[in-house]
Parts: sequence; structure tokens; C-alpha cells
Amino acid sequence: MTEKEYLSIDHLVNRYVAKLGKYNAGLSIEGLKARFQVDRVAKLGSNENPFPTSSSVMKALSRAGDLSHYPDANCSLLRKKIADKLTVAEESLVFGNGSEDLISIISRAFINEGDKVMTIVPSFGLHILYPTACGAKMVIAPMTSQLEFDIERITSLLRSEKPKLFFIASPSNPVGCSLSQDDVNDILANVSEQTLLVFDEAYYEYAQGELDYPDVLALLKASGKPFVLLRTLSKAYSLAGLRIGYGVFYPVTLAEYMNKVRTPFNVNRQAQVAAIAALDDDNHLGKTIHWNHIARKKMQQDLKRLGVSPYESKGNFLFFSTSWLATDLADELLKFGVIVKPWMEPGYEYFVRVSIGKAEDNQLFITSLASLLGRTALSHVNQ
Repeated sequence: MTEKEYLSIDHLVNRYVAKLGKYNAGLSIEGLKARFQVDRVAKLGSNENPFPTSSSVMKALSRAGDLSHYPDANCSLLRKKIADKLTVAEESLVFGNGSEDLISIISRAFINEGDKVMTIVPSFGLHILYPTACGAKMVIAPMTSQLEFDIERITSLLRSEKPKLFFIASPSNPVGCSLSQDDVNDILANVSEQTLLVFDEAYYEYAQGELDYPDVLALLKASGKPFVLLRTLSKAYSLAGLRIGYGVFYPVTLAEYMNKVRTPFNVNRQAQVAAIAALDDDNHLGKTIHWNHIARKKMQQDLKRLGVSPYESKGNFLFFSTSWLATDLADELLKFGVIVKPWMEPGYEYFVRVSIGKAEDNQLFITSLASLLGRTALSHVNQ
């Protein structure tokens, strides 16, 4: 008899955690190679930057210092750099092991059992998973049938439900659509001062150059209402492997409560050093944004030629549906060495999110997808 067969631990588990599904973090390159013995892998499931970490960051890491000592718990040098860059108070900043860490801390710091927490679907899973683990009652605002923000529905729910927290991402993950300045102002006009607005800008750098993308931080600051603005260095700055993100909190007393809950050394020394160097490397960021714009447009065109209609995106990814169940399509693509993200939220089981990668990886994805869709078309003909 195995340990699992006779030892029950169900009574030890938080009842909200027990009901949660597992977050789909995706398959690693090493895992795929071991499973299918493929030589080449196009890892397009996690929205990572196709460009490697910049040489200036690698040089800075070589001088990171003695790793036998704990890192600066206050992230002092990085704090000053970002505060100056954003023109915010240093004490308003909280740093995390990626912005996902901050979503977890926010949930633990501000949610009591039974509190209403609102978000949009389709959603970044952790906007639901972490609040639910804290006993939140989720209020869901679905996107429109065209997968755009339903501002009328959002503002109506904000007025009627008055949630304690409202998580919203722009650009949206997984769709890639974004809020306009009028949309943000409509939300701010309808959100109660009793609601903490958590605005997730994980893909800010990819969207900031677009003509119609608003200065969300400026709008939030001008509103005078409580807010959190989350950003990360994992994506555009090529630091996903080090995990570092930050949040701007207003009023600053929110940050004080966050610091009571977060672990004291949640951002390691190397991540702090790398973040400072990355923020100074405008060339790397510029190259990343330029490539993403070109490659995303090409992938959109290629998908349309295959009869697939991806949704408009300001991120470094595209979202689309096919006649295949997404998990089946993703599994078949693995055999070609291609990793994508099958969406598994109820109602979106035929949708896939694919990251914008290097030219050869994007082409491998398109070629592999064409083969699978051709197989589907052929089966229809045979029927």
C-alpha cells in the first residue's frame, strides 16, 4: 500500500485552495525534448522575449557581488530609479518576484473571506486563482462576442456590485486588446472609492508606442482614487528567468500593508542588479518593440491565409480559435516541436494563445499549424 492510498490530508487543506484548478504554466523546452525527442523547439507559450537578455545586463550580473549575503530587502537603488522614471513617490513602490507575486500579496493583504473581487474573462488565470484562494466571491465581467472590453457591462457591475478589488489587464491577457483613454476614464468615473482598482500593465512596453494607448498611470493619479498599477520586467526586458516586477500603490499606506505581508527578501540580488541595467538599455527595448510589431503583423497575415482570424493585439502574442479543441491542438503541435498555450477557461476551450518569437520559430509554428489544419480540411472532404 502506497502512502497516497492510506494517508488522507484533505482535512488539512484550506477549503478554498482544495477547489482550485492548477495554473497552466506550460511545458519547458527540456520537458518537450525529453517527451518527443525533437531537436528544435519553438517555445511560444509563455510570452517570453525572443531576444536573449542584453549584454549590458549580463555584464552587470557578472559584478553582482557576494551571493552569500541577503539582498537589499528595500530594493533601494532600483526603487529610486523607477520612482524617478515614473515620477512617483519612492515609498509608493512595492517589488515582487514577478508581478504574479504581487497579485498574490495583494490578495492576502486586502481580501477577507466573502469579499467581492471583480475581473474580466477571458482572464489571466491568477486574477481569479489567488483571490479565490483567499475566499473571495468572484464577480465576472465577460468580454463582448468580439472579445473586446464591454465597458457598459464593466461600469454597470462596478456600480451595482461595488467589489472590494477589481483586477483588469490592458493590454488584455490572453486577447491583447486594450482600453482607450475614454474607457479608462469611464471606469474611473464609475468605480467607488471603496474599490481598489488593480490595473495590470504586464505588456505595457509593447503597447506604449501605439497612438491610441493612453497614459494609464497619469489617469490613475489624476483620479484621486485608490489604485495599484502593476508592471513587470519579465517580458520586454528579457528577465523572465530572474522574476522581477513592481507595483505603484496609491495611497502609499497600501504599500505599507503590502510590506507587512510580503516575504522580506522576495527579490533576489541578481534580479535587482539586472533590472537596473535593463532599464538603462534603451537599445534592447527598442529592438524588442520594433521586432514584435513587424513579426506580429506577419503572423496575423499568415494565420489569416490559413483561414484563422486572430484578434487584434497590442501585446507580444495573438489569440485565435480553430475547430480543434485547444488542448488537442497544443498536444499535436508539440510533436512538431512547437509549444503554444491552450486556453482552458469555460467557453474558450477552442482558443489558443501564441507568443511572437524569432522568425524561424514563428515559421515553424505556421508550417506545423498549416499541416494540422490541412488534416482537418482533408477529413471534412473525406466525410
